[in-house]
Amino acid sequence: MATLEQKLQELLQSSVEDLGCELWGIECQRAGRYLTVRLYIDKEGGVTVEDCADVSRQVSAILDVEDPIADKYNLEVSSPGLDRALFTLDQYQRYIGQEIVVHLRIPVLDRRKWQGKLEKIENDMLTLIVDGQEQILVFGNIQKANIIPKF
Repeated sequence: MATLEQKLQELLQSSVEDLGCELWGIECQRAGRYLTVRLYIDKEGGVTVEDCADVSRQVSAILDVEDPIADKYNLEVSSPGLDRALFTLDQYQRYIGQEIVVHLRIPVLDRRKWQGKLEKIENDMLTLIVDGQEQILVFGNIQKANIIPKF
């Protein structure tokens, strides 16, 4: 069964692309009685405030018509930022060689949080270099992962 994020991704992907942006990812988080639906968009050259506003208007109209969210919600649209979250294997592939932090659903070696250099991806397995050692993590066990920006 598809998650709400997956349903929204499928529903909104082409409309966001029609506006010249990539739908980087979607997060849905409950805050009290409201659900926060957060869309991350990206594009070559960076995202502007106008891009966010255009996507927000378009997505709001689609959500009003399609009504895929049962709860009251707040919609937020932003760029992924420097410490961008990674949502898909394709996104991980783009950041091979970069430092990332990964939070797991189920601990591996009694750890849920891993930080290291993303070395490679094979099938649905990610290899991180952590303290000079290879650590293999299963993509399906990743709850959240972010790029660690270099300054």
